[in-house]
Amino acid sequence: MTGSSPRLPHNRTSQRFLAVLDADSTLIHDEVIELLAEEAGARTEVAEITERAMRGELDFEQSLRSRVRTLAGLPVSVFSRVGERIRVTDGVPELIAGVHAAGGLVGVVSGGFHETLDPLGHRLGLDHWRANRLEVADGVLTGGLLGEVVDATAKASALTEWAADAGIPLAHTVAIGDGANDLEMMATAGLAVAFNAKPRVRAEADVVIDRQDLSQVLPLLGLRG
Repeated sequence: MTGSSPRLPHNRTSQRFLAVLDADSTLIHDEVIELLAEEAGARTEVAEITERAMRGELDFEQSLRSRVRTLAGLPVSVFSRVGERIRVTDGVPELIAGVHAAGGLVGVVSGGFHETLDPLGHRLGLDHWRANRLEVADGVLTGGLLGEVVDATAKASALTEWAADAGIPLAHTVAIGDGANDLEMMATAGLAVAFNAKPRVRAEADVVIDRQDLSQVLPLLGLRG
């Protein structure tokens, strides 16, 4: 674990916190869009676009829409198949339990999809989650999205909204992410944690966690010695 001193208050143990995580390659080991694309025979193409978007080389919304187009024609049954392959990152249950035990909240905001995040949110006991929705017609994916895209600005807005709703000051929030579209919410939060992160994110975060274990966030909040 490396980085500068956290911006969180010194009397951390007396505070409630809001922890907001990215989903793909943070909450979970996987990039769900790539698992879906594999079902459509387009994983290599999509993985290349994902990598460039995560490095900040491509506009996130444009890259997302181009990746989603490769999913056209997949049946909705793909969600259960992909869901069985999703691997939750080590330390996630401990992080959630630790924050909850201290009266805090845990949210996930994702550039991925509600169709796979919803079951995870319920199973893990998340307090909030937000993601994109895939368009479906007659039981198959159209290759389009419904509603506004969850991009970098939307991620920062979700953190701000959830903190305000819970009466938690932004100074008592922590944002955890790995890609360029996490940087706005990381800049908004009281503490920015780079986890499994791209070089640009590592450079701009307050703390870098190299060990693949999200329970490492708990000591930063004074919730574990």
